[in-house]
Parts: sequence; C-alpha cells; structure tokens
Amino acid sequence: MNRNKFDFFYRLGLKYPLFQGGMAWVSDSSLAAAVSNAGGLGIIAAGTAPVDYVRDQIRKTKQLTDKPFGVNIMLLNECTEQIANMVCEEGVKVVTTGAGSPGKYIARWKESGITVVPVVPSVAMARRMEKEGADALIAEGGEAGGHVGELTTMALVPQVVDAVSIPVIAAGGIGDGRGIAAALMLGASGVQLGTRFVVSKECTVHQNYKNRVLKAKDTDSVVTGRPTGHSVRVLKNKLTRKFLELERNCANLEEYEALGLGALRKAVLEGDIDYGSVMAGQIAGLIKEEKSCQEIIEELFSQAANCLREAQDLVEMGKNNG
Repeated sequence: MNRNKFDFFYRLGLKYPLFQGGMAWVSDSSLAAAVSNAGGLGIIAAGTAPVDYVRDQIRKTKQLTDKPFGVNIMLLNECTEQIANMVCEEGVKVVTTGAGSPGKYIARWKESGITVVPVVPSVAMARRMEKEGADALIAEGGEAGGHVGELTTMALVPQVVDAVSIPVIAAGGIGDGRGIAAALMLGASGVQLGTRFVVSKECTVHQNYKNRVLKAKDTDSVVTGRPTGHSVRVLKNKLTRKFLELERNCANLEEYEALGLGALRKAVLEGDIDYGSVMAGQIAGLIKEEKSCQEIIEELFSQAANCLREAQDLVEMGKNNG
C-alpha cells in the first residue's frame, strides 16, 4: 500500500488511520483526548445531549490534548441546529454524523474548515454524501454497536470503496489488528472502532458496563427496534427481552419509545445492565482485558502490521512457486 492511501489521515495530523467511534454518553472528553493523544482521532459524541453539554466536552478536551479531535452529531438530536453552529464557533476540526443526512450542514461546516465524515450504511447513501461534499465516509456494517444498518462490514466496505472516490473508513466488527488488516484489504483507507474503546482505562462508563462487555460471548448481542426503522445492536439483557416481546406483539411506536427512554444513560451512568441499554458490537466477545488507549492502539497496529507482512509473504510464496 502506498502512502497516498493514508494521506487523508496525515493531513488531519494523525499518527494512525483510526477514528474512535462516537458513542452517546460514552465518548466524552476523557476518552476522546486519550485516543487523540495516542495518535488516533478521538471523537466526542453529541448523542441526544443539549448543546451546552457538548460545548463543555469540547472545551474540556482542548484542556486535555493539543491534538486534533472530532465531534459526532446524531442528526435526530433535537438540538442539531444549535450543535451544528456551535462546532463552527469552537473550531472543531472534524465532524462525523449518524442517523440521517447532514447535507444541509455540510457547506456551513466546510466554510469553517471542518472536515466532514458521515457514517453511511449503504452505497446509495455513500454516493449521495460524496455528491453533497463529504470529505470521507465511514462505511459501518451491522456488526457495530448502537444504531446499525443491515449490510455487514465485509459486504458493505468494498462496494462503497468501488462506488466513491473519497476515502472510506471501515467500521463494525473491528476489535483487533486482524480486523484492521482485513479492512485495509477490503479497500478501506482506515478504521473506526467503538466497542474496543469502551473497555479502555480512560473510558468513564460505569464499571458494570465494562464488565458486561468483558464477559460477553460471541452470541451475546442482539438487534432490537427493527419495526421502528431505527435498529440498535445491544447486549442481551432483561430490557432486550422486553423489546423483542414488543416486536412479537406488533407494538406501536409509542410503546417502543417509552421502553427505551433514558435506557442508555441508565446503563452508562448508573451501571444498570439489566434494564439499561448496553450498546456494544458483535466484536465484544473478542475483548478480554481493560487497557489504556495508548496500549490498545499500539497493539492494534502492531498486530495489523504482522498480519499484512504475513499476507505479503503468502503473495511472494505464490509468485515463487508459480
């Protein structure tokens, strides 16, 4: 791979082609600064939070790092318009977006020097975002935690790479160096990881949440909310059983909303892993140890480099035996 593939990340001032996922109530100043200090791009998640909370997290992050960091804006947030303006005022370097199209904000952000990187679940959305001026895309497969689409990372990433000319960042189901190497082989220019950073020392989620991720098995995640049009991948618990029961009974939208109201904060801040929403990706079963962000990132890219060298050795062996 030539360096040009990674120029996007070098221009952002990153050591590694890695974004930390924007996880609502999880991705705060502590986590974002730690990832940025370790050479990736730390990201603050706006989630459903009010504008003052997000502004406060941005300012705290600036006190903790002099490296670039970004903000993830969930476009369903009722404060989106205010947050969209505020990131310009605060001089944020990168904005990632989810849960909709950021088209109406892209020109405004780019005029303020912000790099815009939407999360996309399909080729159609990827093409649309490129036409509307996105600088890069995060192609996120359904293996990811939180709000997800239906396509897997393995299927989605190469199709998006072939469909657009801007850099593509792979997300969903990536938790170690093997996943990074695989993403690069699929044509991605870099990766985004979320669940792996939940179990970092700098992540401030309740320890119960971390422990649940650490104890997760490969089959412990489930997708709820499909009938609402907003599918969410979480770890199985008493809350998910209630959601799935609503689905079987063809419940109305109001019942879903009432059951999920405040559930993520309940898990993240209060440590309620029974009736809280423990968002995590399918890769949770691979994570067995809490480490610092520095240790995680260095380990990820050391593993990835070894995998890529082995792949190159295999190619050379084939040439020599041919």
